[in-house]
Amino acid sequence: IRDEDDINDVTSMAGVNLNEENACILSTNSELIGTVIRSCADEPFLSSEVLQKKILTIGKRHDIMELNSDVVNLISHATQERLRGLLEKLTVIAQHRASTHKGSDRYIVSSDTRAQLRFLEKLDHLEKQRKDEEEREMLLRAAKSRSNKEDPEQLRLKQKAKEMQQLELAQMQQREANLTALAAIGPRKKRPLDSSNAGSGLEDLKGNGIAPGSSGFSLTKQLLCPRITRVCLRDLIFCMEQEREMKHSLTLYRALLK
Repeated sequence: IRDEDDINDVTSMAGVNLNEENACILSTNSELIGTVIRSCADEPFLSSEVLQKKILTIGKRHDIMELNSDVVNLISHATQERLRGLLEKLTVIAQHRASTHKGSDRYIVSSDTRAQLRFLEKLDHLEKQRKDEEEREMLLRAAKSRSNKEDPEQLRLKQKAKEMQQLELAQMQQREANLTALAAIGPRKKRPLDSSNAGSGLEDLKGNGIAPGSSGFSLTKQLLCPRITRVCLRDLIFCMEQEREMKHSLTLYRALLK
């Protein structure tokens, strides 16, 4: 049976002794056993002196008078991890708020607030335009009327109609002057691109397999300019409302009052 195991064992067939190999490996790397290798220095996230004073100030209420440096480093690293977690949550919340789902088949528009606001603004503009037209017609009728010239209200309306006509004439003259200036300048010419920059950009696009003038140029531009995630106060309030430690805190109520 032992001979059959030796035949089936690949290492034995190759002439390799595992015990000798293990002893050689242990003897070669014996100086590294039990040592700790760090790629960078362990630097605290917060200022040690300021953090130690703050901890001792809070610890006086609990009869804590001395503090070890390891405790300060531990609290500093815990603060760093806490802030990192909050920033990651804020980033996800801000990206979810800014994301659009119009291209998805599951997206159903229940209410378009922007369209409603535009409709209300259009109604206000039409109402204001109608009132302006009514006031203009009233002033023109007052200017053409030949009623009692000593009536102060009638004189005021005539003066206002005269000012309105002068203003309309000035606006018409300004509009004609602008059109004349634009006609004299001619059509606006596009600014030529720098030949060196354009050539290098086209070469890069050709090297990447993207044809010039295609949608790949906009894709390359987006890759060169990374998107910035902007976090607002509303995102922070939503994040604090989801946190068990902060949803009843005074900081949340202060943020809601801003």
